[in-house]
Amino acid sequence: MSAPGPPVPVSGVDRHGFWLRTLRMWDLVLVAMLAVYAVAVLVDTMPPARKAVALGTLAVLGLAYLLVGRRGAVRGDPRLADAYLVLLVVVVVVQVAMGGIGSVLLFVAFSHIWFFSRHRWAGVAWCTVLTVGIVAAAATRLGTDLQATAEIGAQFGVALVFAIVLGLWVTQVAEQSEERAYLLEELRAAQDELASSHHASGVLAERARLAGEIHDTLAQGFTSVVMLAQAASAEIEHGRTDQARRRVGQMEQVARDNLAEARALVAAFAPPDLAAGGLADALVRLGRRFGDETGVHVDVEADDDGIGREAQVVLLRAAQEALANVRKHADASTVVLRLRRDAGGARLEVVDDGRGLPADAAEGNGLRGMRARAGASGGTLDVAPGPGRGTQVLLQLPSAALVAGAVPGASPGGGTAVEEAS
Repeated sequence: MSAPGPPVPVSGVDRHGFWLRTLRMWDLVLVAMLAVYAVAVLVDTMPPARKAVALGTLAVLGLAYLLVGRRGAVRGDPRLADAYLVLLVVVVVVQVAMGGIGSVLLFVAFSHIWFFSRHRWAGVAWCTVLTVGIVAAAATRLGTDLQATAEIGAQFGVALVFAIVLGLWVTQVAEQSEERAYLLEELRAAQDELASSHHASGVLAERARLAGEIHDTLAQGFTSVVMLAQAASAEIEHGRTDQARRRVGQMEQVARDNLAEARALVAAFAPPDLAAGGLADALVRLGRRFGDETGVHVDVEADDDGIGREAQVVLLRAAQEALANVRKHADASTVVLRLRRDAGGARLEVVDDGRGLPADAAEGNGLRGMRARAGASGGTLDVAPGPGRGTQVLLQLPSAALVAGAVPGASPGGGTAVEEAS
């Protein structure tokens, strides 16, 4: 297992966090092993001097782990990790050289070598150095007994092979576990980021929707109130109280309509005009109200058979915005509002005989909102000069956009309404 080093990635994975998560387990195992070994030394029959050396080197090992090895793991410092491995090899070689039960510390030594080694080849090298040191110490202790030295060398050679094979296998398992943990963390981070992005997109989309609804409903209603108030003031100045009273009545009706639109907007209901009937009837009422407020003659021809509720909202908002532009810019005397439904989809036309579009006219928020609504439903919006003079607004929705929430025959009289208003 690679060292706790300053994030030393294996297979592209930062392992420092893994070592920090497993360090407590290593602490407990080391304390347990040192405690068992210390008790074994105390009850052993070895001479007191050797006991003192064994317990002293054992204390050195514990302090080395606490002050050097563990600190290197926490900090991710490979130099401290290597320094600890040097001390570990020296202490274990001394313990084994004294004979007795010193070889018990090999369990600690080999496991710590694979824990603190920065690379697999480093783990193999440290295991080899430890084994060679132990065999050399044993040979020194045995002196000229070459047969016993050879037997010890063979035994520790087998132990070395076992330690290397087991260490490599455990390292492979640990790395795979570590990589899975890393990938899971990245997946959770990506999911959190995606959720945050979706939330932000939803907030922006809802804000844009509300802005469009406010522009197409409340803002236009307030514009009508202002213009009607100006007209009423003019009527009063000329002493035409009956006409002024009629304008005030129209103002009241527009204000009531605006209040209904605001309530529907807050409650996320369909527009009040559609709640009272189908799209064809709503367009007729819209044309009648527009004619009453402006004095412009409005011809309405509407067929909403088979048009779904969502598409009806798009078409109604487009008609409202087109008439609002006629009121503000066209100076027209006649408007034709026509809705046709055929196999290809729905076609809404608003044509006026006003002054037409200036050559350098810029597209405002209203037209941009209409175009966005049409695009969201898979349709198109075209604004061009009308036949002869004036302006033509053409909104087309494909048949696929008309299916959701369709209300066949929503308007009385077979889904078709025709009216002339002035």
